[in-house]
Amino acid sequence: MDYLSTRNRVESYFDGSATKVWERLTSDAPVSGVRATVRAGRDRMRAVMLAQLPADLRGARVLDAGCGTGAAAVALAERGAHVVAADISPALIEIAQKRCPAHLAGQITWHAGDMLDPALGTFDHIFAMDSMIYYGADDVARLLGEAAPRLRGRFVFTLPPRTPLLMAMFRIGKLFPKADRSPQMVPHTTDGVRREMEETGVPGTLTEVERVSSGFYISTALVFEGVA
Repeated sequence: MDYLSTRNRVESYFDGSATKVWERLTSDAPVSGVRATVRAGRDRMRAVMLAQLPADLRGARVLDAGCGTGAAAVALAERGAHVVAADISPALIEIAQKRCPAHLAGQITWHAGDMLDPALGTFDHIFAMDSMIYYGADDVARLLGEAAPRLRGRFVFTLPPRTPLLMAMFRIGKLFPKADRSPQMVPHTTDGVRREMEETGVPGTLTEVERVSSGFYISTALVFEGVA
């Protein structure tokens, strides 16, 4: 499936059946045991990713690509950054705006649309937590290559690793009728993405930072840095 088809499917999913589930998962409301492991894993991953960026971001322009309900955008703004928080789902953007603390409202620009739209401009850093997990290695490499000329610092993002559990879930998911499927995560190896970068001429380095495993949440944090 190509990038635009996948992106449109993600938008339909998060603006439809998943909106209320995602709103609850990313809040303090009680959730089931399975979803609690996902919440804990996401909280840990957000901390891991934020640790890859400077503690003092005053004067920096940072893109939160696929901002969801806004937790990372708020954390980045609290460090002093001017944040452009973009998400393909207008429903999630609306939730994020409502949750944004009043004292940070002037530091965050909310954008409903493509998370890596060139019209959003240039950035000191890009943060993309679990927003590139639905794309193949070719699309991931292409997105990194397109972002590189607009990036002065680090692109911190996550991908699902190729573990036996995730590969089994990937195969089982394909058995369901298309109408019943959530967007399908695509498991990766870091070396696989690096090969795609080399084959497509994307300059820069890709470093694996940490894998977070918490019940049904399994994801790997990576850092891309382009060539200055």
